[in-house]
Amino acid sequence: MNLFRSTAVVSIFTLISRIAGFIRDAMFARFFGASVWTDAFVVAFKIPNFMRRIFAEGSFSLAFIPVLNELKARDDEQYLKQFISHIMGCLLAVLLIVLALMELLAPGIIMAFAPGFVDQPSVFAVAVDMLRITLPYMLLISLVAFCSGVLNSFGRFAVPAATPILLNVVLILSMLYLRDEFAVPVMSLAVGVLIAGFVQLMFQIPFLFRLGIIPKPVVRFHDPEVRKVMTLMLPTLLGSSVAQINLLIDTMLATLLPLVGSPTYLYYSDRLLEFPLGLFGIAIATVILPRLSQTFARKDQAEYQQTLRWAMSLAMFVALPSALGLLVLAQPVVITLFAYDQFSLQSAQFTSYSLMVFMLGLPAFVGNKVLLPAFYSRKDAKSPVKIALKAMLANVIMNFAFVGFLYYLEVVSLHMGLAMAGVGSAWMQCAWLYRKLKADGVITEALLRFSLIWKMLVSLLVMAVVLVVHWMMDIQWYQLRWYERFWQLFTVITVAGMSYLVSMWLLQAKKEFE
Repeated sequence: MNLFRSTAVVSIFTLISRIAGFIRDAMFARFFGASVWTDAFVVAFKIPNFMRRIFAEGSFSLAFIPVLNELKARDDEQYLKQFISHIMGCLLAVLLIVLALMELLAPGIIMAFAPGFVDQPSVFAVAVDMLRITLPYMLLISLVAFCSGVLNSFGRFAVPAATPILLNVVLILSMLYLRDEFAVPVMSLAVGVLIAGFVQLMFQIPFLFRLGIIPKPVVRFHDPEVRKVMTLMLPTLLGSSVAQINLLIDTMLATLLPLVGSPTYLYYSDRLLEFPLGLFGIAIATVILPRLSQTFARKDQAEYQQTLRWAMSLAMFVALPSALGLLVLAQPVVITLFAYDQFSLQSAQFTSYSLMVFMLGLPAFVGNKVLLPAFYSRKDAKSPVKIALKAMLANVIMNFAFVGFLYYLEVVSLHMGLAMAGVGSAWMQCAWLYRKLKADGVITEALLRFSLIWKMLVSLLVMAVVLVVHWMMDIQWYQLRWYERFWQLFTVITVAGMSYLVSMWLLQAKKEFE
């Protein structure tokens, strides 16, 4: 399977997963709205998700896959199978210990990460119950990541890429058929998360068997290759968890805000932010990393610069109109996707406020995804970790500063302050990454040509005029039927997007990417 085909397969399944995720979130909003109970679920689900990012998608995957590929290249099938069994046994042993401790300390964990629930005994109890139900998902999804790493190393990209879709499908079914089985209906989602973990793992195991690989957990911490994986995990452990720590801190502070539903509003706006970031930012970063690594190894500075410039130009070409569109259309987008039944117009407004703030930082979030591969391609993992730590500290300080400032102004939607802090720290991180690359001599010229910048600004101005004209029509979105909302939104996005693309074409912006 060639690189283009592999990338296309992963991208298609990622898009399907994102669409399924939107359907899941729309149903979540429709059935449960925004309340202390949805806040409790958001907190309970974020904690195992945090551990999953560390054990599954974070440091473990970054350390395991390179060692696995190295052993695969030796052509020693017997030892390769032994290593897979050893690493599975060690991973399982560590996860079982962590899981047992977290189950035992669940009340203390909720008290630490959701202090706002302490004065609400019934909500606190439900949050603890949901956390205990969802925690095993951490173990199951880590084993899924283990299986995915093996499958990817053998060129089986479709199955790992399709697996996340199952989480969304199971959660949708749980909401449809289990929500009336519980005194607190949102508990059905916690049960759904647990079921999804089993389903995702069972889905992948048969494909391992087809490869002739039947892992049998064997704990061998003294295996030299296992120790190599553990050694590689250490420097990436902190770096892979910084972003998740920021999200946990934001959620923790959100539970303390007087506005009920604040964690839920941030959850929905973050999900909308992740759509363009995941589809474009991560995709571009994935594509350029191997190219940067190859050109760095060849000491081809010219091509290295060209690759970075192309990536940043393409990233801003997509990120800027996406940010402008979601900034202006924040409320219509939220109303169209989520404002049904239990999710009120007021909840949609509060969600749109934090979404608008997040859009001010979308170019920085995407820019960070482009700049980070420039470090990893040179095997420099320490510099981005140091910068990420500074950004995390700045985020915490700005959280208190912005929330305090909005409170002083008597603003009701204080969760906007948490979004402002996230945006501010993202721009700081972007600036620090760029400055470090300049100081190291990695970037020797501007990544965005002035000629491209003014062409994008002119095209964005044209797009803004289209959006303002639509805004002046004063459409009452909340009074429209669901299909009328989608049609109106599709129309304005299409017209605005085409105005941007046509303007760029007339200005011959294509030359800037050559």
